[in-house]
Amino acid sequence: MLGLGSNTRFPMFELKGARVLVVGGTSGIGLGAAQMAAELGAHVTVASRSADKVRAAKETIGHGAAGQALDTTDESAIEAFFEKEAPFDHVVVSASQTQSLLVKELPLATAYANMNSKFWGAYRIARAARINDKGSLTLVSGYLSIRPRKGSAIQGAINAAVEGLSRGLALELAPVRVNCVSPGLVNTPLLDRMGDRKEAMLAEARKTIPAGIVGESEHIARQIIACMTNPFMTGSTIYLDGGGSIA
Repeated sequence: MLGLGSNTRFPMFELKGARVLVVGGTSGIGLGAAQMAAELGAHVTVASRSADKVRAAKETIGHGAAGQALDTTDESAIEAFFEKEAPFDHVVVSASQTQSLLVKELPLATAYANMNSKFWGAYRIARAARINDKGSLTLVSGYLSIRPRKGSAIQGAINAAVEGLSRGLALELAPVRVNCVSPGLVNTPLLDRMGDRKEAMLAEARKTIPAGIVGESEHIARQIIACMTNPFMTGSTIYLDGGGSIA
């Protein structure tokens, strides 16, 4: 992290005292956003399906972060969580568990589960969350929505649905602001499942991405913080891909 604590030159980026919930905040992009919000003075709560991951994330974030085991596919659990919590100032949804294959190879049950996790998970959170007026809801999609890739048609369709949802919610939930951040290739723990192929893939990506680097969680977290703190930003989808969508 960058030691963003108290920023007197750019007070618009301060979150001192704000209540921030990051759903999917125990790893990768979500954890990066939670850490940055905490450094900026927010009271952060992270939520994830795994209680063990929640405990580990709380220790990593520090700053008195709170945590809650929460499954975004469990409607009743989501509603119960928000009923017992005071309204939040900012909510971020980056949680999802999806699998991509060619459409003819991906079982329909898996395709439905993908949609249930990422799209309907975000929908359930948006439907149940209590957010203070002029607060924000930020969803996370992915640039496959505008740059299709063979074997990832379902993921691209889900991301596009999340982006469309965010625009509709910006109208329905106003004065709460709703935005979507759409990352490209980001070096998160999800890539570790590639094993020995990971480093070669990242090296090749650096040659083709115009920015010359692969995204890190902190890069995406900065934009999520901007979505929280910029009072003029709503209904926007920000593609943060190092130029990958135009390469």
